[in-house]
Amino acid sequence: MEAEKMDENEWRYHGEGNKSLVVSHRQRCVVLRFLKFPPNRDKTPEEIFQHLQNIVYFGKHIMKQFFGEKYVHHGEVVQLSLDFLKQLCLKIQSERPESRCDKDMDALSGYAMCLPNLTRLHVVEHRPILCVEIKPKCGFLPFSSHVSQEIKHKVCRYCMHQHLKVAKGKWKRQSKYCPLDLFSGNKQRMHFALRSLLQEAQNNLKIFKNGELIYGCKDNEDALSDLNELTCHLKPFFFPSNGLVNGTHCTRTVLKELIHVITMALLSSTDACKAGDMKTVPSSQGRSFCEASAFSKEIARNGKNKMETSGLPKECLLYKTLQAQMLDMLDIEGVYPLYNRVEQYLEEFPKERNVLQIDGPYNESFYEKLLDISTEDDGTVAYALTKVQQYRVAMTAKDCSIMIALSPCQQDECAVQRPLVLTSKSRFTFSVSVLDLDLKPYESIHHQYKLDRKIVNFYLKNTQAKDDSVMSNLLKENEDCTLLLHKM
Repeated sequence: MEAEKMDENEWRYHGEGNKSLVVSHRQRCVVLRFLKFPPNRDKTPEEIFQHLQNIVYFGKHIMKQFFGEKYVHHGEVVQLSLDFLKQLCLKIQSERPESRCDKDMDALSGYAMCLPNLTRLHVVEHRPILCVEIKPKCGFLPFSSHVSQEIKHKVCRYCMHQHLKVAKGKWKRQSKYCPLDLFSGNKQRMHFALRSLLQEAQNNLKIFKNGELIYGCKDNEDALSDLNELTCHLKPFFFPSNGLVNGTHCTRTVLKELIHVITMALLSSTDACKAGDMKTVPSSQGRSFCEASAFSKEIARNGKNKMETSGLPKECLLYKTLQAQMLDMLDIEGVYPLYNRVEQYLEEFPKERNVLQIDGPYNESFYEKLLDISTEDDGTVAYALTKVQQYRVAMTAKDCSIMIALSPCQQDECAVQRPLVLTSKSRFTFSVSVLDLDLKPYESIHHQYKLDRKIVNFYLKNTQAKDDSVMSNLLKENEDCTLLLHKM
């Protein structure tokens, strides 16, 4: 990439999160990822370069061990001209969501990450591409004895957090999606989870066509209209002969095909990886379903006591994601005192921070320490640090995104070496990738501890208030009934 020849008009706004902003090239299958900072930032160009380099090394040397070589795209750090960055920043500013503009794109350091554009990775001249990006979140209930609130063993973090997010106005409605349904391996539960994501995408689902976002991240009242519009985009992929009638039946049928394809891609075998065959963490001894899941409630309403859990194939990406997530063996309640132990040690010996590899380097030595799954605390700083680092990696896996790229093909042109998924009228080659794999900051552990308590306490208070309201209405009805009888 020749920095001096770059033209801002060849790039377009692609999206952004809390900590980074992405632009994509109009012709080439590459994106540039920039860090974001508050306006009063005090980072030097050297610090930003090192920050980006650490992200690259963490993906390359650590997360590739968990997910496999082909599925982690770590990219590289590139240096760009400041004039190009200034013009690019001005060009994309009007396209940024207002809610994200509290931080600025870094246009001062001259550094960015260059990565493949996974929404266009399979594009062939005559062939369109469909990409589905899912942020699955945490797929298990805590099994740690350090958990102080019993509700955490019964209701997943995602379902609890929905109550707080809706109350704060982040979303208008609660999603029926529950990560435990997606990670169950049971196709009926997975289909329900994916259908729920389509109904309430929030920031857990995005769909791209030829690199353009066509669905996701909206919170308007007319979800059905959005799904109908999505169906218009999807129909040529799944029913190329155009023989399907318009209307709700069409929408339902097309979305059913999409859900089938996503499910098969998520359950497909991926390449071998270093951590893939290791028993890195014990299986959860807790329940395999969440009491707050809409699917669980539906099962209970129908009088069924047992929830079906087929289990995930050990070579699929969801299984590998779950294994990395389950490095959180102690829960934040068990990790927080260990974090304080490390903090106390660093207060006494601040120069030891580099020796402890808190900010890197992310190398073989760092990775080997992650594989120590002992939970017997020997009181040392070494034990505390290992559990803190495992927690940070687990939190990274809990917040990662999975990208499924689908490319339709005719029977005679489907390459044997590429995985294939069939629908009733079409066939697709596909690839699966993982992204958003930045290691969660060491300093965020205090925030995570406070947030966990806030989410749990609000959920308990909110659900108790609803239960009290229902009971109050029942009592009121009984009183009314008694008065009526008394009069007669």
